[in-house]
Amino acid sequence: MSKLYLLISSFALLLVACSADKITHTDADTDHDTNHENSTDHGSDASSVADAGGLCLTSGPQTPRDISDPRGLNTTTFPMAPASTELNLCNIHTHTNAEHKGRGFSVFVGSAEHGGYACNDAGSLTEAELVDPSDGHGAMHGVKPGDTIEVHWVHTSCDITPGEGLGSCLNDTCTDPLLRVEAQAFLVVNDPGALDFMDFAYAGTRRNGLYQPRALPANTGAPVVFRGSTTGPSYTQSKCSPVKVTWSVRPQCARVDISSLNAWAESGNVFNETHSHGVRQLVTARELLAPIE
Repeated sequence: MSKLYLLISSFALLLVACSADKITHTDADTDHDTNHENSTDHGSDASSVADAGGLCLTSGPQTPRDISDPRGLNTTTFPMAPASTELNLCNIHTHTNAEHKGRGFSVFVGSAEHGGYACNDAGSLTEAELVDPSDGHGAMHGVKPGDTIEVHWVHTSCDITPGEGLGSCLNDTCTDPLLRVEAQAFLVVNDPGALDFMDFAYAGTRRNGLYQPRALPANTGAPVVFRGSTTGPSYTQSKCSPVKVTWSVRPQCARVDISSLNAWAESGNVFNETHSHGVRQLVTARELLAPIE
């Protein structure tokens, strides 16, 4: 099944049961969990990336990025999506580790599919905080205490109901929606006193007629808002996502209890999320980044 996770990492988002003509100027995307070509090494600058094989310069600004660096040379513009409270929630998913780099999650893990960035304090957890109460058999596969995850709450301007992948973010009468991803990096711990992920889940909530999560994380810094794309490990700096996304990424980590993540997966969430997805490596070529205003 094809999925296009947004990523807005998104998800990254994956295209689910949607053909290329469903989204203006896009191609169908590969499944979020398939093998992929790793992006150019994190330390490479834009010119060396271009020399090594070229940048996909016609797809618009790309994501993920270092949200502490506002510089960008990609001037492709598109309408910014309004606040998430003015849109419908269409999907929630997680990535291991963080796809973005921020002040609170700047420890580079690696360039593999589950590379990316870790929360700065991931190495300072106690033995008790690192105990896995499910002994590796939790319902949320691919996540254990000590891991960093980046959660994406994907919102759309289409009149839809929440569901699995980008297929739930558009429909036959709304094929080119405004998309917004609210993103938060979490350090996963074994601690019932940490945040409960179910507080941020979807439970049929509607406010002003719009589908919404129970809540979004607070107290992790003012979100950095910018133009970008969907994410996911199938994309690189030479194979870009064509999907336009407004991103809202919080700059600090928060701690979340592992048992609450397993409870979310066990609850039969409408997104069919029972495992954490891979990451797209950081986009460093400024030609692929929009300036953060």
